Amino acid sequence: MKKTLSRRARIATGGAVLAAVAAGTFGTVAANASAPDAAVVAAPAAAEAGKRDTTTSTHLTIDAATEAAQAALKAAKKDGQRITVAVVDRNGNTILTMRGDGVGPQSYESAVKKAFTAVSWNATTTELAGRLKDAPNLKDIPGTLFLGGGVPVTSGKAPIAGIGVAGAPSGTLDEKFAQAGAEALN
Repeated sequence: MKKTLSRRARIATGGAVLAAVAAGTFGTVAANASAPDAAVVAAPAAAEAGKRDTTTSTHLTIDAATEAAQAALKAAKKDGQRITVAVVDRNGNTILTMRGDGVGPQSYESAVKKAFTAVSWNATTTELAGRLKDAPNLKDIPGTLFLGGGVPVTSGKAPIAGIGVAGAPSGTLDEKFAQAGAEALN
């Protein structure tokens, strides 16, 4: 007859095994490090990359991202709309999101995805939605959303950030507010 352990017993047993392995490993290192005749082993030096092996990129500061988001929220409020705005960096990582009062819960994720989509292709999401006719599989790329409301932010024609807005009754309005955020950076 095979006996199965409870979840609590399996966790405790696993933790004990992990602690034993860790203690053995660290105990060995500590014993070797404190041994009087132990040979000193030099750590490998960090490799230095040459200039041709690196690149420099431009990123928005948190202050600039905040300024853009606040400008988008202000433009929406002026038109009587409630929105969420997201700003992502060149790599699509969220710098910040600001959710306006009373905005639906779906707007947060939509704003981030619109910003990601805009910076990924250096184009507005309205323009990209039009491209779906010729390349319908674009919409299958994870993290993207091809609805109006995302605009890229550029420096020297290269995308450095994306601003996404969601929550207004149309993508046209979302994009108008995202554009207001981008224009605040000029």
